[in-house]
Amino acid sequence: MQTLGGMSMQNVTDAWCEALFASGLQRSDAPTAEMVAEAVRRTVRQFGIRGCVSRMAQEFGDHPDAAAERMRWIRQLAAGCLLWQQMMAGPGRAGRSAGNRLKW
Repeated sequence: MQTLGGMSMQNVTDAWCEALFASGLQRSDAPTAEMVAEAVRRTVRQFGIRGCVSRMAQEFGDHPDAAAERMRWIRQLAAGCLLWQQMMAGPGRAGRSAGNRLKW
């Protein structure tokens, strides 16, 4: 299993999704990979991972259907961005290069 600073790639992906969920990024923004990365950095700096999780939990409690739809979109968006980063890093370098891009 690939790790990044002691975190599994699944944990990193989950953190990205939590931060994206708490961010102001919207589907109508037609976000690029760079916009996604900036939204993650900005949101984690503003709220921290725990703050992102808290905001996400609150939204699921208040508006579960809308929150579920947003999370589906965010998971698709994050998967596309992470896949793109791994492809750009090349074989055997994905963990190292992805770590350089995931600095918050």
